[in-house]
Amino acid sequence: MFTSKQRANLRSMASTLKPLGQVGKEGITETVVASLSDALEAHELIKVTLLPAAGEDGVNIAENLADLLGAEVVAVIGRKAIFYRRSSREGFAHILF
Repeated sequence: MFTSKQRANLRSMASTLKPLGQVGKEGITETVVASLSDALEAHELIKVTLLPAAGEDGVNIAENLADLLGAEVVAVIGRKAIFYRRSSREGFAHILF
């Protein structure tokens, strides 16, 4: 879990990010999880679009996706979700709090 200050810092960092993936009418598929997991490993902080065709509430989709990714939901703003997971890569410039 993040403190409110850490969450605010991550949200501000994510404000300039473009969404790296989307969850559509097929919902959360293995392909979506694999591609977003790779993106998290590479970037640590990603933004994902949750399309209205996905059906469920954006917060529920984000929480389910975070569980599958082993990530934390930083925020859900409208139909955009921000996720954070520390990268296991060595020699990577990690996001510092």
